[in-house]
Order: sequence, then structure tokens, then C-alpha cells
Amino acid sequence: VLRGASALRPTDDPLLTAELANDLLEQTNYFWTSWINRSTYTGLWREAVHRSALALKLLTYEPTGAIVASPTFSLPEFIGGTRNWDYRASWIRDASFTLYALIRLGFTEEANAYMDFIYKRLEDRNPDGSLQIMYTIHGGRDLVEFELDHLDGHKGSKPVRVGNGAADHLQLDIYGELMDCIYLSNKFGRPIGYDVWVSIREMIEYVIKNYKRPDLSIWEVRSAPQNFVYSKVMMWVAIDRGLRLAEKRSFPCPRRNEWYQARDELYEEIMTKGWNKEKGFFGQSYENLDVLDAALLVMPLVFFACPTEPRFLSTLRQIMKSPEQGGLTANNLVFRYDTTKAQDGVGGEEGMSGYRVVFSVVAKWNAIVHRAFSLTTLWAVEALGRAGKYEPDLLNKAVAVFEDFLGFGNHCGLFSEEISAAGEGLGNAVQGFTHVTLISAAYNLSRTLGHR
Repeated sequence: VLRGASALRPTDDPLLTAELANDLLEQTNYFWTSWINRSTYTGLWREAVHRSALALKLLTYEPTGAIVASPTFSLPEFIGGTRNWDYRASWIRDASFTLYALIRLGFTEEANAYMDFIYKRLEDRNPDGSLQIMYTIHGGRDLVEFELDHLDGHKGSKPVRVGNGAADHLQLDIYGELMDCIYLSNKFGRPIGYDVWVSIREMIEYVIKNYKRPDLSIWEVRSAPQNFVYSKVMMWVAIDRGLRLAEKRSFPCPRRNEWYQARDELYEEIMTKGWNKEKGFFGQSYENLDVLDAALLVMPLVFFACPTEPRFLSTLRQIMKSPEQGGLTANNLVFRYDTTKAQDGVGGEEGMSGYRVVFSVVAKWNAIVHRAFSLTTLWAVEALGRAGKYEPDLLNKAVAVFEDFLGFGNHCGLFSEEISAAGEGLGNAVQGFTHVTLISAAYNLSRTLGHR
């Protein structure tokens, strides 16, 4: 009877039977097993890497190739707090890190599809050559932020926000991530054509015209723009990759000399205005040289500085100190920055306030509130690992930090944006950027340890 009734229904809407449910389960298992078996990764921490790869695949919108930052919105960064954002969009910033992860694991089909999405955004750039920092999974620009006042939020965490007001921010770092992405795609994936190069050339000209402007940078602060060192580094990356691409592909570059001059001037400026000589570390911004920023751990990852550059090593070692020693690390977890020194205009508490009790960092935690970021913790792993080729103690530290971090995943090996004092995930989950950086950290650390 059931089979007869099912035969009368449309083929795309059959009657659910036990037999059909079993068939669907088998097909699902076969699809995901077959997909992950395409991975070429054979290094250490393979299970964690493959779980992250599966997460990236699940975050992919197949019709356009876009990869969403997270499938959730308004999950709080602090229970009962106000830092509740909508991450259901595709960030330009994630581009190079995402592509690198897909390429390193051998998923070229997904990498090419993602690049198609990126190139279409490049074609649709603003008249002045600029890009929006994020887009919908369909490639749209409409991400107007509003609040759902009738909802209480997760465990009373208000407001519940839909959309993202940061979409219109001036965040100049995105051009570095984008150009690194294009450079990697041209090198390891599908080579770019002339029309794409012309778009790139116009975008680099926009960077050169604007690299002296202050912006809101990677942490999407909602206070006054500053000359963030991270953004300056990434704008250097944008110009550098443009020059490398022009050289490798012999593309016409009429203002090549001006590009070289801008790149070199920017490097000197960062080393002069971004360096806190008294304290021995790179500051968060030219205006706030006394503030440490874990985003600067990216310097050797994007080849702005070699991992043994004395200034970078000094910054790395300071970040890895505990908060009571002026650092940003507790229990092998790394915070973004000290929000009591660098007011970000967001308000609300940060997710790590409880560490002052749980991990007995008493003196410092009584005065300030921190939060641990999965992203910065994994950037620390990779930076330590790269420096560890020459400094054995840092290599050992990299392994310890990475293996401790893996213990904070859930029962499915998935991670959120942040980690609470009790070890639970905070912020939106599953977060793509976290899993992308996990893959990169594992790949490079495994390679340093001699495992391919």
C-alpha cells in the first residue's frame, strides 16, 4: 500500500518509508565518505583536519561557490552580553585563508568554484575600485543590520541582530587577503586571464591611493578609524602580490615603478610608525602603540616578515606571555587585544572574564576583561611553528598550544569563534575562519615536524 501511495506522489516528494530512509542514509554516508577520501592530506592530526574540511564543505553554497562565515546569527560572545552578530555572509577577508586550505587538501573543484565567486565580486566592484567587505551567499550587497526586539536572545543575550552593519565599513586590510587569494589561485589553481588582471590593476591603484587612510580593520571596531598596523601589513601584501603576479605572468603594468615605491614606503612606515621601541613589540595602531594585537601574528604567514625577524619574534614572545605579564595568553589560549586599553566602541563584556577565577590569573583579571579567540590561537600555533624551525623551544610550544586547542572542540570536532572560561564555545558556530586556520596550522606544523 505504501509503495503504491508513494508511486502516485511526485518523484521529488516521495512518501517517507523505512526503506527510503535507509537508502537516503546510505547515500548520504557514501557521498561524504567519497568526498573526504579525495583529500590528499597525509600529515599529523589528520582527523581534526578532515573534520575541518567537512565543516568547510557544509558551509559552501554550491550554486555560487560562496562559503559562509557561519550558519548562525546572534549567538553571544559573552552570555548575557551585547556582542551578538550575524555571520551568515561571505567575507572577502576569509578568501586567501580559505583558498589555501582547500588547495592544501587537494579540493581543487571547491577552490575553483570559490574563486569564481570571488572574481564576480571583483567585476562588480565600486566605481572607485573598492569592494564591500562582505556579500550575501548570492553575491548581493544588502546586509542592512536591524534588531529583533521581541526576542530574548540566547540565554538572555540581547539584542538579537539580523544583517551586519559592518558591511559598509572601511576595512582596507581586505585587499591584502584578496590579492593573496588571487596570487595563490594563479599559482596552484586556474591561471587568471587578461580581463581579471585589468580589474586587479585597478584595485591595486585604489589601494595605493588609500593606504595612508585610517580604517576599522579586521576586528571591525565601531569607534573612530585608526591606522591599524594589521591593515597596513595587508595593504603591503596587496601591492606585493600584484607586483609578483605582474612579473610571473608578464602582465602589462604601466605604473610598475609607482607600485614598487608605494610598497617599499609602506614597509618602512610600518617599521617606523608601527613599532614600539620602548616595549619591544608592534602596536595595534600608530595611535595606540602600547596595545598588543594578536592579529599581527599573521606577519610571517603572509611573508611580510620572516619568522626569525627580531622585531616579530619579540612581538610573538610578548603575546605569548600571560595577561599579568602584559601578554595575551592564558591556558594556551590567545586573546585578540586588551579591550580596556583599546576601546572598540562595541560595548558589553568579553568572553574570557571568567578566566580570572578558573585559571587563577588573579592580579590582572581583577582589573581587565579578555576573551580567547580561536583564530588568534591558531595563528599563534602557525607563527610559533614557523619560528620553531630555528628556535626549538618555540616549536615545542606550538605543538602544546595546538594540541590543547583541539581539546576545546565539541563531540563532532567542530569549533566556534571563541572559548569560554569553562571551555565551551562562544559566538557563532560553526565558524569557517576557525576551521580554515586549523587546517593551515596543522599543515604547516606537520611539515615543520617532518610529516607531509
